[in-house]
Amino acid sequence: MRFEASIENNVLVVAIEMVTLDATNSGEFKQDIGPIIENQSRVLFDLSNLNFIDSSGLGAMLSSLRRISAAGGQLKLCGLQPRVQSVFTLVRMNQVFDISATRTDAMHSFSI
Repeated sequence: MRFEASIENNVLVVAIEMVTLDATNSGEFKQDIGPIIENQSRVLFDLSNLNFIDSSGLGAMLSSLRRISAAGGQLKLCGLQPRVQSVFTLVRMNQVFDISATRTDAMHSFSI
């Protein structure tokens, strides 16, 4: 798994450097993202590079959300490509996740 993680204004920003998140790699995603998001209360996943997600990928995202929420933190998403955005909307995950169009918008939403 390829992630680029950095701390910006007390927010862990994780750029997901994958093109697809599906049944073939969602287990590896959950395993590899775990140590990165552990003990983090404010996390932003930048999905700008992600062009495809299926139900397994959505499950992996939900797993991350649950993990962070259980610790009292927040997980937000940004940069969803149209195809990925349509999947989130179709299964109403856009009502579960806090999604912003840009990284800047998402970063500002943490300060509210």
